[in-house]
Amino acid sequence: MSLTIDDYKFSIALANAGLTIGQAAERAGMSRQRFHTVLNSKRVTAQAVGRVAKALGVDVTEIIETN
Repeated sequence: MSLTIDDYKFSIALANAGLTIGQAAERAGMSRQRFHTVLNSKRVTAQAVGRVAKALGVDVTEIIETN
């Protein structure tokens, strides 16, 4: 299963967490480059989205695109 991170929802979660991209990447255990790849990819694994959501302190459903 692959998911897509919604840019707007991600930005809101990042702002609410008071983190920079670098800090969020560090909390997710990813390099900044890998973190950006995950954010900009149209198809991301559930595991990667889970790591991003956990780093931001939100539920996965709060940052993924829904149709």
